[in-house]
Amino acid sequence: MIRHVVMFRWNKGVDAAHVAATTAAFTELPGQIPQIRSYAFGADLGVAPTNFDYSVTGEFDSVDSFIEYRDHPAHQTLVQQFIVPHVSERVAVQFTVS
Repeated sequence: MIRHVVMFRWNKGVDAAHVAATTAAFTELPGQIPQIRSYAFGADLGVAPTNFDYSVTGEFDSVDSFIEYRDHPAHQTLVQQFIVPHVSERVAVQFTVS
């Protein structure tokens, strides 16, 4: 199994309404992309000042399944609409879960 973890720092001025809309958009993806085995996402709780603002974690059967998710039109639309124009920093990692 492959786990994908991505974290974002929002641009200054990104408001709670945008974060809520982003969360709503992420909620829709598992119903649109069958390669997603599990999916969790949400805003940081704010308990440490150096944390990123938002995180997404997904699990996939294989690297190929992850790539299908990554390139899926529904995911790409979400990324282009809710992430790219609103994020100042992004980090990600994919690793094997045993």
